[in-house]
Amino acid sequence: MLKTEQLSLARQMDLVFRELQEELSGLSSGTVFVQIRNNTIGKFGIRHHPLAGRGGGFTEVKEGITESQQSSFRLMALESLKYKRRWTHGEISYEFAIRQGKLIVDATLESNYNMANLMIRSTRNAYAESADQFLS
Repeated sequence: MLKTEQLSLARQMDLVFRELQEELSGLSSGTVFVQIRNNTIGKFGIRHHPLAGRGGGFTEVKEGITESQQSSFRLMALESLKYKRRWTHGEISYEFAIRQGKLIVDATLESNYNMANLMIRSTRNAYAESADQFLS
């Protein structure tokens, strides 16, 4: 059995969109998010846009994203991975909406760094440099 970390990030993203397929089919807007750690998708899901309430109740969305729109959405998400540079931890959010029958998607890539890891690396590098000087 393959482990998640053995799959490319693109393949993982493909799996995310396949998992969300049914939920997306009932939505006309929202935000799909994927949280990435060590280039592995962990948590993912959809933040639904606020439900419209009137007269003491909520109205159900009649139509969501079609299959062809979902396919386009998935391809756009895969394309957006080309803009991810160097970072291994962070989150990608895809805000989507159906406007006049067309799918609109905005992608936000967020990188996260950990100061503790930076300090550990910095200390190791300083130690390695001083050891090199001592051995020279």
